[in-house]
Amino acid sequence: MTTAANDTSLANNLLLPQLQDIIAAAGRMKGIARRTPLQHSQYLSKRYNANVLLKREDLQPVRSFKLRGAYNRIVQLSASERARGVVCASAGNHSQGVAWACHALGIQGVVYMPANSPLLKVNKVREFGGEFIKVVLTGNNFDEACAAARDYQKHHNACFIHPFDDFDVISGQGTLALEILQDAPKTIDYLFAPVGGGGLAAGVGTVFKQRSTATRLVGVEPANAAALKHSLQAGSNQTLGSIDPFIDGASTLRVGELGFEVCKQALHDVQAIPDVLTCRALIDLYQEQAIVAELSGSLSVAALELNKEQIEGRTVVCIVSGGNNDFSRFGEILQRASQ
Repeated sequence: MTTAANDTSLANNLLLPQLQDIIAAAGRMKGIARRTPLQHSQYLSKRYNANVLLKREDLQPVRSFKLRGAYNRIVQLSASERARGVVCASAGNHSQGVAWACHALGIQGVVYMPANSPLLKVNKVREFGGEFIKVVLTGNNFDEACAAARDYQKHHNACFIHPFDDFDVISGQGTLALEILQDAPKTIDYLFAPVGGGGLAAGVGTVFKQRSTATRLVGVEPANAAALKHSLQAGSNQTLGSIDPFIDGASTLRVGELGFEVCKQALHDVQAIPDVLTCRALIDLYQEQAIVAELSGSLSVAALELNKEQIEGRTVVCIVSGGNNDFSRFGEILQRASQ
């Protein structure tokens, strides 16, 4: 779907991705996105007396699920759109997905990232994109970087690749849900999906709403950037006055319009996770299971602690959405974990 078509869909009360769109996206990504394992966690299963499965998106080539949506969007660009180049804004993981796709498809791109983005993510964007990507560090959060990227788009007629509020990006993210349902040993009782801009939760929700209606879908977001929870309580998509960007991969002032519409229909609950639990989950994943997860990728595991009574004896899936953790931040993570 082209940018023009997306703009039209927004004007027509939002054309939302359907299951067939996600199935088509999966076809485009054969040989591109890695089929990541749905891994039984003996440690977490024993701790919570449940059958806990981890969808290991930290094992993607770019260490996060974002490759799925970025590639599905960019591979469909027309020849004229490819010639104009692309631009995006992201705190890191979407930028890496765009950089990887641009290099694979031979398309020039400019990536805007907040000035406080983890150095690891900045360096990885440059590594994956090579000569096809220029990185611009600006602003203090995603929303400020996004405004700069939009300005570039206007002046250079580039194709903007939104990290979450895009039909094809959401369709791409939803492909991991197809894999979960194919690999799950039996009925999934609970699925915890991290929420930043809402693209991942929307893609997963679209699939599970059609193919696993018995699963309770729970979106989890940082307590200090709980835009979706706030919006659902208000009854319409809201912009937060401020956020704490500590959990950089899942902190935005406002979720996407498409994501909001899908999530309010598909999710059974949205929970705000305190930073202390997220930091402890990240440390536990590393120390107990040798999994290097980033903070946003640890949200779903952190949610187990808030739901331990409900999940007892159940089959639970946690999406470990990314593993781009910059350990120069580990001192602050340890500090918040001990609060």
